[in-house]
Amino acid sequence: MGLTSEEFAEELLKEEKVAVVPGSVFGQGGDGHIRCSYAASMDNLQKTIERMDRFVGKRI
Repeated sequence: MGLTSEEFAEELLKEEKVAVVPGSVFGQGGDGHIRCSYAASMDNLQKTIERMDRFVGKRI
């Protein structure tokens, strides 16, 4: 995909209104990863997964 974890998190928020934490904020080894909170209803989690899938699908 060619994005840093910061770029991924920023673009995901802008395009799909999904907030994640870039892994790089947890140290150098975290780049290339994101962190998500699952403290939400199953309905909201399903919608979030669909938005993330759409976001990634546009880039592959």
